[in-house]
Amino acid sequence: MNTKRSTRRVILRATAAAVLLLPIGNVVHAQQAWPTKPVTFVVPFAPGGTTDIVARLMAGKLGMLWNQSVVVDNRLGAGGNIGTALVAKAAPDGYTILLTSGAITINPHFFKNMGFNMKDLTPVTNIATGPMVIVVHPSVPATNVQELIALAKAKPGTLNFGSAGPGSQVHMAGENFADAARIEIVHVPYKGEAIAYNDLLGGQIQMMVGNIAAASAYVKSGQLRALGVTSKERSKMLPSVPTVDESGLPGFENAGWFGFLVPAGTPNDIVDKIYRDTVKVLSDPETQATLAAQGMTPVGNAPDAFANAMTDESARWAKVIAQRKLTVN
Repeated sequence: MNTKRSTRRVILRATAAAVLLLPIGNVVHAQQAWPTKPVTFVVPFAPGGTTDIVARLMAGKLGMLWNQSVVVDNRLGAGGNIGTALVAKAAPDGYTILLTSGAITINPHFFKNMGFNMKDLTPVTNIATGPMVIVVHPSVPATNVQELIALAKAKPGTLNFGSAGPGSQVHMAGENFADAARIEIVHVPYKGEAIAYNDLLGGQIQMMVGNIAAASAYVKSGQLRALGVTSKERSKMLPSVPTVDESGLPGFENAGWFGFLVPAGTPNDIVDKIYRDTVKVLSDPETQATLAAQGMTPVGNAPDAFANAMTDESARWAKVIAQRKLTVN
């Protein structure tokens, strides 16, 4: 018998047995590491809007943390449903992530067929929130909220307000304001907030209740006039602009928010990693400063808390939509 060959067999068998006894996670660790390839953030609205701004900020920061490129893919249309459906039907592997706005809590009450079911998505975290602001074209003869309300009541149905599409949070902010003020203004939907601003700047529409991040630059340049912010306190971004609450509609508040969702069935450890890494990014002073410059406050709540908040907000919007008797245009 060849002693060397026999010894070699014994060693090989022992090694194989040792590998079999190792925890599976250690054997396939390299395969389980996430992410191991580029990640896509699907934004269901047009480039240049607030959702897009937040997406590109988070793509840059998380891309550095993950050591992977993060691509922002704008899939606009149907009030955000086209891009959202794309994510809902994507592989639940963490490589396709939805970065959307509060529109996702509104659309189920507008569309009979969104192309997906809310159960097809798993909430991860609310990234940031911020107030909205009522802005008008300089030709509109109103310098404050009360004058705008008086104008709308004197000429009902003659003021047009733009939005990022039916069911978008820009649309619903306008409807929420009209409901509180008891005025009739006409909704004009666009395929994105930035596109709506183009017509507002040109005077084709008269007003918007838009995200403060997108509107502030036009206000500061004098291209649009800001009448009121929708938060309970004045925004540091536009400190001279009063709140709608202090402008004669006590208790009025309408916040915009932006968050991550992934396809249902995405492994819990990946959902948790996206959530925890987002919190890390949001704790970075540079990220906080960038969001503050856009008039937003970081949130970073846990998946369960985010899911509960979405459920509560959806119920609130259902009531507004019923009261306003709103339907998709």
